[in-house]
Order: sequence, then C-alpha cells, then structure tokens
Amino acid sequence: MSEHDERITIPTPAGDVSGVFRHPDGADATVAVAHGAGAGMDHPFMVGYCDALNGLGIATLRFNFAYIEEGKRLPDRAPRAISVWAAVLEEVRRRAAPEPLWAAGKSFGGRMASMAVADGSIAPAGLVFLGYPLHPAGNPAKIRDEHLYGLTLPMLFLQGTRDTLATRELLDGVVAKLPTATLSWQEGADHSFAVKGVKRTPYAIGASLAAPTAEFVRAAR
Repeated sequence: MSEHDERITIPTPAGDVSGVFRHPDGADATVAVAHGAGAGMDHPFMVGYCDALNGLGIATLRFNFAYIEEGKRLPDRAPRAISVWAAVLEEVRRRAAPEPLWAAGKSFGGRMASMAVADGSIAPAGLVFLGYPLHPAGNPAKIRDEHLYGLTLPMLFLQGTRDTLATRELLDGVVAKLPTATLSWQEGADHSFAVKGVKRTPYAIGASLAAPTAEFVRAAR
C-alpha cells in the first residue's frame, strides 16, 4: 500500500467527516486516532503522533468528529461522537484488514472511543488513551470511570503527572481495578504533554508518544 498520506471522506450518521490515512509498506497494525475537544485532526500534536507511528511501521487513520467539520467549538454529545467512531472503524477495517486495528484518542477522543467499546459500537483490538480526562479540571469529585470497568481489551493510559484532568492518585486507583490496563506516567507533563522548562513543539510532543504506543500494540498480540 501507499506510504503517503491519503485524504479521505468518511460517511457517518452524523454527516461526512474528513480523515487522513497512511499505510506504510509492511505495516503490522493500524491505529485509528481521534483528536481532543479543542482541535481537529490536523493539529501538529496529532500529525506528529501519526507520522511517528508510521515511521515505526504502524498504519494510521486520523479523523475529525462532526462538530469540527461543521466549524463548531463545542464537542459533540457522546451518541453522535460514538456514531462517528463506529463509521471510522468500519472504514479502517475495509482498508487495513486483516491486521489488528486499535483505537486511540487524545482526551475527549479517547474517552469517546472507550464509551463506544462499552456500548458495543466498536470492537478494536485495544485502546490507547493520550491523556484520559478522568474528571473536569479542578473537580476530581466528578469522575468519569464507571464505563471503564466492564472493558476487557488491552488498554494503555499515557498520562502526564501534572495533568489537571486526572489526579494521579485517582487514576492510579482506577487503573488498578482494570486488569487489562497499563498506566504509563509521563513525568512533569501536563494535559497537552508539555513539560515545564522543556522546549518542544506540539509535533515533537505527539511524536514522543508513538514509541510506547507501538511497543504496547505489538506486545498485546
């Protein structure tokens, strides 16, 4: 298959959404990657993450949720976002079968993927969370964990130790109850994985998370 980016349009129940697919020659897995609440699929963090995965021999499809396509700022409600995830996974299976297909997402995108698995809308080989939003910033009492406890697929949580959307003690406790999950703390990183005093572009920050993702994906087979 082509090693170049292919811009595609994916029909979904929420309307057509854009995607970028790249399948390096010899790729042994594919990761569908959803963006966070505040930026779309072409944010440098997303591009860096996918480019680095491609360089490690893993295919990717990054995509927009419907609200980004419509130029809206507020994220879609869960049912609409989940319907997009389901359509995206179907598109990836058509393009990349039979290799293992994983779902990954930055913050909101990862949480929506886990909710889609929980309600049976998608069945990827595993999940990768790039900063799981366990609770709103400054409100650890409003924890978003209930749906996670029914999941039995491999899960990787990549999380910054300074992430205000996931108090370390709380996330440690949640992951301890998930027998198929691994938690990898990124020392000094915030919710965007920026580290105070360390100058890195968003592209480089996203790229830095590809190696632990690839290692986990391959070890889970």
